[in-house]
Amino acid sequence: MKIDRKVVDQKNNIVQVTTEDERWYLVGDEYIPSVTWIASNYPKGIGYYKWLANLGWNEAEALKNEAGDKGSMVHKAIEMLVGGEEIGHNAMICCNGETRELTVDEYEAVISFAKWWKATNPKLISSEFTTYSKEYGYAGTIDLLLEIDGEKWIVDIKTSSDIWPSHEIQLSAYGKSENVNKLGIIQVGYKRNKNKYKFTELTDKFDLFLASKKIWAEECSKTSPLQRDFPLSIKL
Repeated sequence: MKIDRKVVDQKNNIVQVTTEDERWYLVGDEYIPSVTWIASNYPKGIGYYKWLANLGWNEAEALKNEAGDKGSMVHKAIEMLVGGEEIGHNAMICCNGETRELTVDEYEAVISFAKWWKATNPKLISSEFTTYSKEYGYAGTIDLLLEIDGEKWIVDIKTSSDIWPSHEIQLSAYGKSENVNKLGIIQVGYKRNKNKYKFTELTDKFDLFLASKKIWAEECSKTSPLQRDFPLSIKL
């Protein structure tokens, strides 16, 4: 999602507009690259490139955008759910500037999360909050910080059928910045078992995240958020 931040300069009669997207986090007055952007530089493997070749670029992008929209809606509904709200089958969810009902698949994913929650009985510490590391230069959003059986866990919510290496190094970065060793992914709306969810504990792979960051630095470190100057007003 894109965000336009405006700074008005009355002296020079301009408004400075900085357009941010999912690649950047504003921490204090400094823009820091996102964990997901850095992790996306990790090699995707031959399976991904075969999938891309079979579909073609446009179709693959359309599917990724559709999956991203589904994931965003499910995340928002789960955020509301752990916050104490009740989610009905016809609940109107506002997400990324759009308000609509959950689809059947999205609602089923939220139901599967509720099943996992009741089976696991975690204690919520926090949800959907920003974490960052000044030392290593990255920031990201943690889905869930939980206490499970007396231990702190960072848990990421996924609507995908598979866990990819980029997911693992993403959580490793979150664990480093929050000093949490227990990392897990809960796949919701999972089609490969009757529970419709799958919980996987991950091992720390922060060294691979740092390797990805080196690649990111080589390719992207000179980029910055789009910044433009406009007049404070216009008239004919």
